[in-house]
Amino acid sequence: MSEETPELPKLDGPTLEPLGGRVPKQLVILCHGVGSDGDDLIALAPFFQKVLPDARFMSPHAPSQFDGGPIGYQWFSLQDFSMEARIEGVHATGPILNRYIDEQLAEMGLEDKDLALVGFSQGTMMALHVGLRRPKACAGVLGYSGMLVDADNLANEITVKPPILLCHGQDDEVLPFDFMPAALNTLRENGVPCEGLARPNLGHGIDDDGIKAGMFFLADVFGVKL
Repeated sequence: MSEETPELPKLDGPTLEPLGGRVPKQLVILCHGVGSDGDDLIALAPFFQKVLPDARFMSPHAPSQFDGGPIGYQWFSLQDFSMEARIEGVHATGPILNRYIDEQLAEMGLEDKDLALVGFSQGTMMALHVGLRRPKACAGVLGYSGMLVDADNLANEITVKPPILLCHGQDDEVLPFDFMPAALNTLRENGVPCEGLARPNLGHGIDDDGIKAGMFFLADVFGVKL
């Protein structure tokens, strides 16, 4: 008798529905950073909704309780801050996020072309990892203050090449700014259309210009005329 595959954790979190009770035409999934939760990153949704009034925005809580503090969630532990641990983390948690994406798309009757992934910090690591390895390409990936994990193996694992926009503060004290140009170089080497936005005098966070750039990016990848 074959062993049963362990059940993957189910994700949940806050949702912002399309304006005016419209039927969703797009799905935007926002992946928060370590020690935070979906209630934090869903705060971006009202801004993006200005250009995507027909989109449903979902911001799931990461699957594990944060092990570095009393509150919040994490996609994977950072008790070991090595690159090897990050690689193991995205590969272990990727199937959980993928299943969540598949379930939401199926429920809404949408396809990957109707999906965008948005991440912050560790959530950007997850969005990039999953977004480049799905069977079909999503509309785009928007990443703030993150990094491309397991860059050396991307050429062997990449399955799709969605457009990507990365935004990063030049004074980031958590994930140094150098991670952004390094990610862009690897993405371009693998034929992924990508752009980067450097934000001077910004630490580990998102500023107004980053939000505006994200709005234009999401409108563009979904073909929305502004």
